[in-house]
Amino acid sequence: MKKKTILVSLVSGLIGFVAGVAFWYLAGPLFFDQEVNESISAADAQTVLAQGTFTDADSIHKGTGTATIFEGEGGRRTLRFTDFRVTNGPALEVWLVEKADIGSSNDVEGGAFVSLGRLKGNVGDQNYDIPADVDLSKFASVVIWCEQFSVLFSPATLAAPAS
Repeated sequence: MKKKTILVSLVSGLIGFVAGVAFWYLAGPLFFDQEVNESISAADAQTVLAQGTFTDADSIHKGTGTATIFEGEGGRRTLRFTDFRVTNGPALEVWLVEKADIGSSNDVEGGAFVSLGRLKGNVGDQNYDIPADVDLSKFASVVIWCEQFSVLFSPATLAAPAS
């Protein structure tokens, strides 16, 4: 009887530990901001190619700030977020997507995208290099995306600057 009690206690403890770790991984980012404060050089920000404003994906996944694509010396292209803030989450990524006016996760799934990497932080100014082989004419939005759960956190439709 004593062995059974010990076994039940060990199994219960293990289940509790695993559940706690899973909860912390999924919910922990909601309680902490990851702040970034990158600058951009004048050489990398010579021409504005496109710009958009982040919006809320829904009542839980919110975003604000500006996304700007700059072209600099030698054709180097940089996506820059300014005054940026998004709801934090696990393993968020920055994607360029083909569709404009993204309203839900369904608008992102199934379409062409280019990942620019993991989101550096959910708060603050930050830069992402755009590979030279990416044809920007094929992409109309930038999104903050959780690939692990296929969830849109915040979209920004890109448009050329007014002349």
